[in-house]
Amino acid sequence: MSYEYQEIAKALKAARESKGLSQRALSEASGVLQARISKIENGATDFRVSTLVALARALDLELTLVPRKAVSAVQSVVRASEPVAISPGSGEALKELQRIRQQLSRFAQVNTPTQAYAQLQRHLRDLQRFTIPLSEIGKLKEAGKALDGLRQNPSAHEAIQRAAAALQTVRNTVAHASAAMPRIETVKPAYTLDEEDSDG
Repeated sequence: MSYEYQEIAKALKAARESKGLSQRALSEASGVLQARISKIENGATDFRVSTLVALARALDLELTLVPRKAVSAVQSVVRASEPVAISPGSGEALKELQRIRQQLSRFAQVNTPTQAYAQLQRHLRDLQRFTIPLSEIGKLKEAGKALDGLRQNPSAHEAIQRAAAALQTVRNTVAHASAAMPRIETVKPAYTLDEEDSDG
């Protein structure tokens, strides 16, 4: 299988997995045999355009010919709309973030939200946009443990502050790691503004 086919096969597999579909479910939705989907994903066979169209549509994707000059703009838009990638720690991270949200909702029922509370909510929103590695799960648990004190004393603002600090550390770590990842190619803007003429 050529490199171009391999890249398309990888993208199809990633789209199927992000939708939580098995190969069998995709086969039923697309009309393409499951054995054929397996061979395509494993790089064991090339595929026809009609097969690609059927699989893409079943995955809520669309095939389009894009002018070469517009490719980087289209890739930029696609990257911005992609869901967060799943990592080995994602399930556990989501569970910890959900636990923190539940603890905060109990706090909000009893207290007027504080600045630290608003900061903690912001960090939670930010973290939903990142893949959280296994190495950072301990910090999330630390934030959750800090908030355990809210059960005994629902107005314990220092617990909120400790949890906010722990989440800020995680957010900064994953944000910097994401920014440090090498880009395959530089994304060019979709358009540029012409310089204005100065009439004086």
